[in-house]
Amino acid sequence: MNEIILINIAGDDRPGVTSTITSILADHQVNILDIGQAVIHDNLSLGLLVEVPAGAEAASILKDILFRTHEMGMQVRFLPVSPESYNQWVSGQGKQRHIVTLLARKITARHIAGVTDVVSRYALNIDRIDRLSGRVPLEGVAQQSKASVELSVRGNLPDATDFRRELLHLASEMDIDIAYQEDNMFRRTRRLVAFDMDSTLIEAEVIDELAIAAGVGEQVAEITERAMRGEIDFTESFKARVALLKGLDESVLAGIAESLRITEGAENLVSTLKLLGYKTAILSGGFTYFGHYLQRKLGIDYVHANELVIRDGRVTGEVEGIVVDGKRKAELLREIAKREGLDMEQVIAVGDGANDLPMLSIAGLGIAFRAKPIVRENAKQSISTLGLDGILYLLGISDRLTGK
Repeated sequence: MNEIILINIAGDDRPGVTSTITSILADHQVNILDIGQAVIHDNLSLGLLVEVPAGAEAASILKDILFRTHEMGMQVRFLPVSPESYNQWVSGQGKQRHIVTLLARKITARHIAGVTDVVSRYALNIDRIDRLSGRVPLEGVAQQSKASVELSVRGNLPDATDFRRELLHLASEMDIDIAYQEDNMFRRTRRLVAFDMDSTLIEAEVIDELAIAAGVGEQVAEITERAMRGEIDFTESFKARVALLKGLDESVLAGIAESLRITEGAENLVSTLKLLGYKTAILSGGFTYFGHYLQRKLGIDYVHANELVIRDGRVTGEVEGIVVDGKRKAELLREIAKREGLDMEQVIAVGDGANDLPMLSIAGLGIAFRAKPIVRENAKQSISTLGLDGILYLLGISDRLTGK
């Protein structure tokens, strides 16, 4: 009968360890049933689950491995595996797979302990843990530092709602972000990212900036407050606010555009997405004037926003065409996806406000970015602690791959 043996090797990392061990196994026609390797702080951990053919001398094979690992100054451990144990392990491959991603300025043991406790209570097994962010300096946490760890877990969740809710509660309690996703093929085939503009791609609400410049800041704020109380809908409130901008000189728009602060991580995110072949879009309840400015600056593919009417160098207080509200954003997202030949599961939508929820809900990955509580609670994912390029971690893209 064939023997099954688990081989664990640990020690200082150096070139040729895996080659040396697998060459010994190859000389004895050993089958490798599973293999995994990780390096943490230049320390190697190599595991091999092997099948030794009947008739082969397992003792001789293990002796050769023991001798070579001793020569390399490494430790080795051998563990026999019963056929029953092996078959039970094989039967687990049909279980659901999930990805849990932690995002924070700095990840602590408390964060890991909290997340893994939830994972354990739902009877999920952790298959792999990977650090996606770069190496952390000892000097301290910089204002825009990033930390992310991804857990690949396995097990059946009849209803993921409670699991997701517990992770959301834990994230709020520990002031970090925790994302949960099914590990399916769509996670690796997403090709379109649509962004809200104000307070998402830029750190401002442009209409408020325009209102201040026009001397009507208080009036616009009052209308906004009425809309938030539900006294008037978005379209009505938007048109009322735009009407107050009548007479504003076009040069003011240019000045505001040039002074806009791009959100942390936006440039890194968009440039990386472009390298990876993604299409990008701005779907905004703001104005095309500023959307096109960002399009030129960042290299965005599509821009859909409200067309502010300007005549003789001055704002008329009107907008042309259909007002881009929440419903319209969702319609535009579907149209762009169709034009690009994409399933909605291949689409990512990012926004911060309630009028972004319709597009967040239909996208395969909807992300509430630094959003209001109601938006965070209703979106599939949420990022509040990092910049926009934290989205790359949700796609499984590490800093090592992007060279950051």
